[in-house]
Amino acid sequence: MSVNPWLAVTGGTAGPGYAARFAALEEQGEDLHGEARRVHALLDGRPSDVLDAGCGTGRVAIHLARLGHRVTGADLDASMLAEARAAAPELDWRLADLADPLHLDHPLDAVVAAGNLWPLLTPGTHAAVVAHLAGHLRPGGLLVAGFGLDADHVPFTLPDDVPFPGLDDYDAACAAAGLDLQVRTADWDGAEPYDGGGYAVSVHRRPAS
Repeated sequence: MSVNPWLAVTGGTAGPGYAARFAALEEQGEDLHGEARRVHALLDGRPSDVLDAGCGTGRVAIHLARLGHRVTGADLDASMLAEARAAAPELDWRLADLADPLHLDHPLDAVVAAGNLWPLLTPGTHAAVVAHLAGHLRPGGLLVAGFGLDADHVPFTLPDDVPFPGLDDYDAACAAAGLDLQVRTADWDGAEPYDGGGYAVSVHRRPAS
């Protein structure tokens, strides 16, 4: 069975250091909420049901909740989820492998994958993950994912036997799951058109009918 690259790199102990790093950035005045603002805008500011897939320490999920959304966060790393639960115990946090169904009791308006989820998935599970995420979306729902496409844009060294899955692979998985590409940019602001660089933010939609 393949080992998850994130767990292989971090040993499943990255939560405290990760949370401390982002807390320091926030204290320095860094804007940490661009991903949440983009999803909020894509949902026209309406209170919505959102899954933060690969939520880590909860940075995006917690801000989405502050913006009025009903949020579930899911991650494979228990140390990251412990930080998320400590920061926002009132939210729904799930320790889960996204290659398996989450058994949510309601459909979703959006799934956001903001933390390099795609290249850090367990090899061989990419298509299954996208299929499960798409299956949670209500008609018209959005899958919003931003991730690096090369070593310069992923802040972790992947194991030697783990290649970077490309946008073609991602788009093929989305198409197989019945999702249509709406827009692709090079930033979370949605302002810079994607021109083939090393980072992309993609918005796919489940058809309304």
